[in-house]
Amino acid sequence: MDDPDNGLPTLLTPRDGTPPVTDTDAGYEAMVEALAEGQGPIGIDTERAHGFRYSPKAWLIQLRRAGAGTFLLDPVALAPEDELADLSGLREAVAEAEWVIHAATQDLPCLVEVGLKPDRLFDTELAGRLLGYPKVSLGAMAEQFCGVHLLKEHSAADWSTRPLPEDWLVYAALDVELLSELRDAMATELVAAGKDEWARQEFAYLVEDAERPRPPREEPWRRVSGIHDVHGRRQLALVRELWEAREGIAARRDKAPGRILNDRVIIAAAVRPGLTAGNLSELSGFRKGVTKRYLTVWSDAVRRVETMAPEDYPAVRPPRRGHGAPRTWQGHNPEAYARFTAAREVLHRIAEQHTVPPENLLAPDTWHQLCWEPPRSVTPVAVDERLAAAGARRWQRELTREGLAAALAE
Repeated sequence: MDDPDNGLPTLLTPRDGTPPVTDTDAGYEAMVEALAEGQGPIGIDTERAHGFRYSPKAWLIQLRRAGAGTFLLDPVALAPEDELADLSGLREAVAEAEWVIHAATQDLPCLVEVGLKPDRLFDTELAGRLLGYPKVSLGAMAEQFCGVHLLKEHSAADWSTRPLPEDWLVYAALDVELLSELRDAMATELVAAGKDEWARQEFAYLVEDAERPRPPREEPWRRVSGIHDVHGRRQLALVRELWEAREGIAARRDKAPGRILNDRVIIAAAVRPGLTAGNLSELSGFRKGVTKRYLTVWSDAVRRVETMAPEDYPAVRPPRRGHGAPRTWQGHNPEAYARFTAAREVLHRIAEQHTVPPENLLAPDTWHQLCWEPPRSVTPVAVDERLAAAGARRWQRELTREGLAAALAE
């Protein structure tokens, strides 16, 4: 079957057939043994249930290695009740293998939490970015390097569904079908472009970064969709209390928060004049489905606001943390803004020269902080030290330190 848009053949079935789901201890042991006896890199992908579940855990892990074939592993079936599976035995069995993952930052967190962390990694999405391709999805890379079209119709499915439909399993198996082949073709192009060492440093950084704890987001309730329609501190307090009540239910039930209480319903409640715990049920959004079941919880959240001292309401604007967004600098720190505009021009020029996205040339937060608070003596050495302390890789520092030093010194 050909893709009508580009004339490429569409990959419809795995070359070895669709494997059954591995969901027993015996099946898992056999899979580990087979993968350990295979050769070359291991292609890995995960399927989560974003938009359906609260937890970002993997509900399916796909693995493929030459000489072993493709496996579809159900880590939830192998986990003790209310815990995560321990798949560290698999990691130990294939410790010498390079793992090939597309967009590793999305998959590594849920792999690490079940004991799967690579020693060596090749990220096909990041490789595509370093090579300067404008589209770096797995489908786009498969078309560019393997000459085939991949169907992506189940990418947003509820992968916590059991049993998984057959066509979903086909889709999942095809996601790892070409990873090793894609890795080899991209590695060749990286060498030809003189960017193979860049990629090596980037992949090593991803491995090192995989287990670093992430700081919690401050005031995450402010990310409720539509909050720009909320004005006044009491209204914001209503948003906060309803959001926190929803989070508690969603976490306990492992359901996506929006399926418990929709953002637009939270906003509608917050902006309604004269809202009280007693009349909350008059809003249609609280009289439907799962939301209605927890009406007492929502009423209690509103009641907390009713008894709250005004000084305990949240601020209209979140407290400023760090340097803030550069667009806000011009008014209160024009010198930093001038450094920012000069540095931005330099970095965009370097990125264009080397055909790499500016955000991959140097992380925005890294050089923004440098512009906000430059070293006392602005020299390439001082800039290099500051960039290194922020986690910039050697290749990034070598390309940017002199240009940044000159821009900041101006």
